[in-house]
Amino acid sequence: MLQRQPPPPIIQFNQLITLIVKMKHYSTALSLYNNIKLMGIPTDLYAINISINCHCRLNQVAYGFALLATIFKQGHPHDLATYNTLLHGLVIADRVFEAVELFKKLLRDKLCDPDQVMYGTVINGLCKVGHTRKALELLRFMEAGSCKPCVQQYNAVIDSLCKDKMVDHALELFTNMTEKGVVADIITYNSLIHGLCNFGRETEAVKMLRDMEDEGVSPTAETFNILVNAFCKQGSVKDAVLAIQEMVRRGLHPDVITYSALIDGYCLRGEMNEAEKVIDRMMERDIVPDIVTYDSLINGYCKKKQIAKATRLFQETLEKGLIPDAITYSSLLQGLFESGKSAAARELFNDMQEKGEAPTVLTYGILFHGMCKNSQCSDALALFRSLGSDEMKNGVGLYTILIDGCRKCGKPNLAMDLFDELLSKGLKPDVRTYSVMIRVYCEEGLLVKVKELVRNMEENGCLPNSFTYNVIVRELLKKNECQEAEVFLEEMINRGFMPEHATFENLLPRIPNVGKDSRLRTIIQKLTNGS
Repeated sequence: MLQRQPPPPIIQFNQLITLIVKMKHYSTALSLYNNIKLMGIPTDLYAINISINCHCRLNQVAYGFALLATIFKQGHPHDLATYNTLLHGLVIADRVFEAVELFKKLLRDKLCDPDQVMYGTVINGLCKVGHTRKALELLRFMEAGSCKPCVQQYNAVIDSLCKDKMVDHALELFTNMTEKGVVADIITYNSLIHGLCNFGRETEAVKMLRDMEDEGVSPTAETFNILVNAFCKQGSVKDAVLAIQEMVRRGLHPDVITYSALIDGYCLRGEMNEAEKVIDRMMERDIVPDIVTYDSLINGYCKKKQIAKATRLFQETLEKGLIPDAITYSSLLQGLFESGKSAAARELFNDMQEKGEAPTVLTYGILFHGMCKNSQCSDALALFRSLGSDEMKNGVGLYTILIDGCRKCGKPNLAMDLFDELLSKGLKPDVRTYSVMIRVYCEEGLLVKVKELVRNMEENGCLPNSFTYNVIVRELLKKNECQEAEVFLEEMINRGFMPEHATFENLLPRIPNVGKDSRLRTIIQKLTNGS
């Protein structure tokens, strides 16, 4: 086309380049436009908008704004499509707040009348960065204006509310939406069903599935996958199997996601033979297991202490060209440590780093716990100090594991230093951290510190739980501090917590014989009479 004389009009080039853009060959499209300009062929607004879109898709938003200046220089009017493209570019580049500011400017200066696409872009962006309430406010603003929201805008906010664990608010918005005559689609229902399932409200989720069918919306494989996964996580594998059977009855085909969820369900129940049968069924149907499938199996065999099978499966993933993820490594690490194979676990961790798979907080937690359990407390602490990420170094969970590890390794002073370090960083201990630290103080006979820490917990809004009280009472009894133990035991019972079996075992030998006054016997009698 470029060789023809005279050259074709720009509209023909636009048609060709639009097809190239649909194939996602953005650099090629930009290169062609560059050649067009070098040939002296004048471009139009449509061509510039396509170029802006390509730059935005290539995360080159700055070049997109440079082309906006070109539009103004060429005397083109403010164009809604141009601004929509730039806003979308900012959102996909994670520059959401800049997108919001641009949107505000467009409204304030009345540069264009926003349409549903523009509102939807900003709403999606706000939801993307967790500003669901702002997105909801913008949705309400739309409802009050001339450009009414459609189902896509409602879907974005409903999904974000569900992810923010505000499923009841999502249901309320869903009701408001339908009352306004906006028809829900499969995305709406899937988001709500997922949200309900995440809260263990499977019965309501199943009811919603029936409701959607009554409204003429047919569930998809994704809908059933959500239910299968939820049932399996709850341990209701039979319900998951029934859901798959219903899925097949409707002509839908279970996929790798369906079967992986079912395998995970069996693995969580320790039914590894059933999990293997599902693998066989997958093979019969030419469904190839992915890394998620293997993650469940490896974790299942590790939990069953069948570390040889778990290791063999790990090698199988490598042979099949699958790339183990942080979950794979974390599961196998825990299995190796729990099987007493500390050296193999350390070797696996080194292999993980060499392969470029970034350890997560969970991975480090498993590693530090395993190292401390194997009397490698100093090595664990040295590794913790070497972490480059502030997010990792400032993780309360990792501090708790290391504090407890130092206690178990007989290094109480180091445990206390770590706790002081945690506080000096402005980090807030959780109930587990406080409970571990209370055990350290109890074992060292520092009762004043124990009382002070319990008081600090309450002042910081972190109330002692059953675990905390059981730790305090047991440790005080071991130190024969019976009077102090009685005070905490009574407080514990008054707050509705029960002594654990191990606590009772420490209590019973210390109750005086019948006939002797004992506050401890009175507390126990009160407890048994109450139950």
